[in-house]
Amino acid sequence: MAKSSVQYVCSECGWSGPKWVGRCPECNQWGTVEEFHEARPSAGTRTAAPGRTSRTQSTIVPQTARAAARPITEVGTESVRRLATGFTEFDRVLGGGVVPGSVTLIAGEPGIGKSTLLLQTAGNIARQVASSGGTVLYISGEESQAQVRLRATRIDAVESNLLLASTTDLATALGLIEQNRPALAIVDSAQTIVSQEVDGISGGSTQVREVASALIDTAKTLDIPVFLVGHVTKDGSIAGPRTLEHLVDVVCQFEGDSETALRMLRAIKNRFGPTDEVGCFDMSGEGIEEVTDPAGLFLSEPGGDAAQPVEGTCVTFTLDGHRSLPIEVQALVTNSVLPTPRRAVNGVDSSRIAMLVAVLYRHGKLNLLANDLYISTIAGGQAKEPACDLAIVAALASAAQRTPIARTTCAIGEISLTGQVRPAPRMEHRLREAARLGFTVAVVPTPRKAIDIPGLKLVEVSTLADALNALGLSRH
Repeated sequence: MAKSSVQYVCSECGWSGPKWVGRCPECNQWGTVEEFHEARPSAGTRTAAPGRTSRTQSTIVPQTARAAARPITEVGTESVRRLATGFTEFDRVLGGGVVPGSVTLIAGEPGIGKSTLLLQTAGNIARQVASSGGTVLYISGEESQAQVRLRATRIDAVESNLLLASTTDLATALGLIEQNRPALAIVDSAQTIVSQEVDGISGGSTQVREVASALIDTAKTLDIPVFLVGHVTKDGSIAGPRTLEHLVDVVCQFEGDSETALRMLRAIKNRFGPTDEVGCFDMSGEGIEEVTDPAGLFLSEPGGDAAQPVEGTCVTFTLDGHRSLPIEVQALVTNSVLPTPRRAVNGVDSSRIAMLVAVLYRHGKLNLLANDLYISTIAGGQAKEPACDLAIVAALASAAQRTPIARTTCAIGEISLTGQVRPAPRMEHRLREAARLGFTVAVVPTPRKAIDIPGLKLVEVSTLADALNALGLSRH
């Protein structure tokens, strides 16, 4: 066995030192330094799964050969063949598919659908590689094989070449990966796997770092992609040391509201693609379904619908990665009977609402300071971008004056404290999406360059008063 050396590691920033300290000298956090044993056998000498013989060191590429330095001009530039997940949305977030030998960390709140997404992905890939004799390995440290089979049956992910294993021992998990050489390995989750080579409880910083390092070493050595499920703490950050996110190749956050079926997959870190992509999914009883066109998710009625307009509503367009999403803002204004008027918001920034109400009073001549205000979005949409300011103010003014805004009209723009309306980033991209959805009029600030979109009339405004006048909401 390799000689063990003891180090002390900070679970917040990853600082390490030979002695324990109460306060980390790097990030100045108290009580985050823990003991860490840095001994770990190599991938070729780890214990194999029960009943199987382990692979010898000779079957693995020697470390000296892998680490040999070569001139950069001799390094090949051929593209790596990626493995499709069966979900177009998932592939786009990953940058075009799964890269061989990569380690992807999928994090999210409990019950959000991480295991369901990965099990369904495992079933999709198992169907792809079945003709070539390939397999997919799903290792669960949280559920038994029978429990995973029940969920796989429900979501139609049962395949003969999808291998299931239930273990919490790191050596057993690595032995299964080395023996089967699957096309994809999924470990659910990093916080439940325990290494016998180091001290610490399951899910602790020491164990999580050891498990992640061992899986990354095996994935790079055998050129097998690994999906690793990670838990999150109550503040939303990934559990374990911060170095976990630095070690893996891709970090994806699976988000969603427990009250709605919409799920969003975001790439926080991606060595093989962009980090501003977002994938949309819908959670149902039959599993995860991708939403290729989420344009109508956050609207009560499509933009081109001739339905009767309703007071207190206005549509804007936000950017989420490369996508432009329509968001409908709804507002309700009532007389307050409380000493301090109520401000209830959902999907918008409450502190920005206070600022916009003050600007509306000072520069729009509309006094809502003594009214109860209720502002919300549709279906859990987020209108916290500054470009949503104009739509929020328009919805408030429409509700206060009981004057509806046409359903084919949208408003995009940021409002400053001086009452000026400022342009938003990538305005042309937002407006083209508005025209595609059937909107005919867009109230926008004067763009930095001329924009001409067929079928969409641009009403350019420079101040809040001009915007209210263009929407028919000016105070008389």
